[in-house]
Amino acid sequence: MPVATEIFFLRARDHARRPPVAVTADATLREVVGRMATEKASAAVVVDGGHRPVGIVTERDIVRRATFAAPPDQPVGDLMSFPVRCIREDEHLFIAIARMRRLGHRHMPVIDGEGRLAGILDLHDAMARAAEDMVLAIDDLTRDDSDDGLREIKAAQVRVADTLFDANVAVGDIQATLSHVNNDIYARLLERNLAAMAGEGIGAAPAPFAMIVMGSGGRHENFLVPDQDYGFVVEGGAHALDEDADRWFADLARHLSRDLDAVGIPYCTGGVMATNPKWRRTLAGWRAQVDTWCRRARVDPLLDFDIFFDFRLGWGESGLAAALREHVTERTAGNETFLREVYSADRDHGTALKWFGRFATESADPAHRGKVNLKLHGILPLVEAARLFALRDGVPATATRDRLAAAHAAGVLTDDEHDELEGARSTICRLLLGRQLADFRAGAPVSSFVDPKGLTPRRKRDLRQALRAIERLRARMRVEFGGEPL
Repeated sequence: MPVATEIFFLRARDHARRPPVAVTADATLREVVGRMATEKASAAVVVDGGHRPVGIVTERDIVRRATFAAPPDQPVGDLMSFPVRCIREDEHLFIAIARMRRLGHRHMPVIDGEGRLAGILDLHDAMARAAEDMVLAIDDLTRDDSDDGLREIKAAQVRVADTLFDANVAVGDIQATLSHVNNDIYARLLERNLAAMAGEGIGAAPAPFAMIVMGSGGRHENFLVPDQDYGFVVEGGAHALDEDADRWFADLARHLSRDLDAVGIPYCTGGVMATNPKWRRTLAGWRAQVDTWCRRARVDPLLDFDIFFDFRLGWGESGLAAALREHVTERTAGNETFLREVYSADRDHGTALKWFGRFATESADPAHRGKVNLKLHGILPLVEAARLFALRDGVPATATRDRLAAAHAAGVLTDDEHDELEGARSTICRLLLGRQLADFRAGAPVSSFVDPKGLTPRRKRDLRQALRAIERLRARMRVEFGGEPL
């Protein structure tokens, strides 16, 4: 990977100071200063009984307090800055840099999947990993939270993708970067609306909750123009939200979807948004829904719900998303009845390859006549197949490449099969992303259609080989999930 662009693929966990200086709120200023001096740290994180960050104290805070003669025995909880902004350890380092620069922070605690303190990032150290021109790109991705600022981020996102594409960065890594930026926009708009609702007297959330992102965002496989696919998981043992709580979350979703659309992430035409009550539930309600799908899959058209199984945490209480993922994995693994119904919903989603290696092209839509929809007839058939094998085998991963890797590790795919499918995924995604970037540069509508006549002979050959590899995987689907002969 070119050194100039590597900053977009480094993880927060790999550059955090471990172990960080962690203290409780009742620790005295004398104790904290002593520990920071001994451990040569420039900040200490104040944690609660569960080792979750609740505040932070930096060298600057201590110097400022010393100026006002703070007594050495004063509890650090009186002096800390709070609330404290954190970043999950699996998030990209450039997102942490962006947040620290935007907020004017020099330090940021790093947390694990349960919200516990795992390390701390120093802005100066993190910036040392970014080439100068990439810092400018990061700044473009750190505009303010206004609609205009976030629209500028969406435009900068495309410029970054173009830079990475020209640098021949692996297309899956580019998609992951696009997804991280989009998910950061989700989180920022959600927090903006939470603050607005509190300021308008509507009040805080009636219960802790998580926002989950589904579909390509949940798989970290966004292209340039993903639509909204998100839901809410609310803490609670009742299967349904009470009327007041449901009204509150419906209001939040309505404002969030409006703002996402305004900055360039359009409404989901299929209604997969928390504005739809199907996509806002308590944890108990989600578990009950998953149980219903697993017992009586025909009750709901699964075609409308299969992207749910790609969900990942977008914001909020990580434990809720983790508990829901654990339940999904447990209930779907080896569940032949359920898996057969999912297969039935997906079985007709074939590739664009026809007899004798010809491509199935669009004929009904004049705007795309003669072109291949590589999202519908290339990416989707592979995503569905990888998802189905992962659900059957109890694999919690959501990214297609991670699902393929898990199938390979378990012996479901041979070395050759895995390599062919990875190559197929990369070939199709690169063709599709390249087409979208060209459309964007030309000011044309960005779509998923590629004209085979515009491909070189080698690219046509590569595309045929990619589609054949996916067809072979789907032939296995027909045997293993549909009981059909080869």
